[in-house]
Amino acid sequence: MPDDAGAGRPAANQRPRGLPRIADIARLSGASTATVDRVLNQRPGVRAATVQRVLKAAAELDYLPESALSGALAPKPFRVVYLLPGGTNRYLAMLGQLIRDAEAALSPLGLKAQVELVKSFNPELLARSLLQHRRKADGIAFMALEHPAVREAVNELAERNVPTVTVITDIQNCRRVAYVGLDNRAAGRTAGFLIGRFVGHRPAKVAMIAGSLSYRAHEERELGFLHYLNEEQPGIDVLGLREAHDDERESYRQMRTLLSHHPDLSAVYNIGGAPGGVAKALKEARRERDVVFVGHGLTAETRALLIDGTMDALITSDPRHVVMDSASVFANLKAERSALQGLEPLRCEVIFRENLPQGTAPASILTAG
Repeated sequence: MPDDAGAGRPAANQRPRGLPRIADIARLSGASTATVDRVLNQRPGVRAATVQRVLKAAAELDYLPESALSGALAPKPFRVVYLLPGGTNRYLAMLGQLIRDAEAALSPLGLKAQVELVKSFNPELLARSLLQHRRKADGIAFMALEHPAVREAVNELAERNVPTVTVITDIQNCRRVAYVGLDNRAAGRTAGFLIGRFVGHRPAKVAMIAGSLSYRAHEERELGFLHYLNEEQPGIDVLGLREAHDDERESYRQMRTLLSHHPDLSAVYNIGGAPGGVAKALKEARRERDVVFVGHGLTAETRALLIDGTMDALITSDPRHVVMDSASVFANLKAERSALQGLEPLRCEVIFRENLPQGTAPASILTAG
């Protein structure tokens, strides 16, 4: 047994002749010397099976004392960082809190999660944040922005064996391992169907307010919405889309302008967040009862708007499933399974005042059904 098993270990080229070296462990385990070095220094980026193989080889060669080996072989949690946009989007705030409260649910999966906030709608900042977290994360889940800098960051992380999972909104043509969220094209068509049924088969004007088309989710919802109305109700005149960046004051200003320029407005589809600004403008104009209002995300705010009749319907998904499904992707990768093994596509729910679920949002991830 070498006498360097305690607080420090001399470099491999300083070990006395005859004692095992990193090269010996590499030959026995079938791993490269660089991989052996990463394992022995407990750096991330090595598959779990390879870690076990290297440590067993080190034990066979008496490179590690038994106490150090048992500690090294103990499974370490797979560290996941969730990068979410900062701001006032209540659905995303609820999602972030669920992740923070999910320790007990994620522990059996061998995961440990933390939430970091990134300034909304800033792709360069998101790309930098992705790369900065590679040193303290084994995997990163994030809301993607469609931008070359973000794609390059995802690809660089893949090169460094740090898998990424997109949640809520996806990004194409890069090496992210999975997307967890709604089929947003279908969600947009659902919104078109709802507004079409509420308005009826008559000439009408309909407005759209999005957070930002930098989110692929918002772009796909817009396309699905437009395609449905064009196919099924061509008599509806859809006004040009306005971006409010999920900001209550901006969505209020946009809605006030729409009502001023189009007093005969029949409906509004709020593609992103900040429904409170839309509702405030409708109420001030006393139009909350005759303008159909469809949006996204069940929160305490949208629940209140459904109850008082300002909002007519909303399209949502259970945020607990977003958390647990994205966590399951990382658990699959940790176990060297297919990323989406055992997962089903996230279901789209349509909520009206008459079918509101009890409570506003899940208090705990542990109650997810």
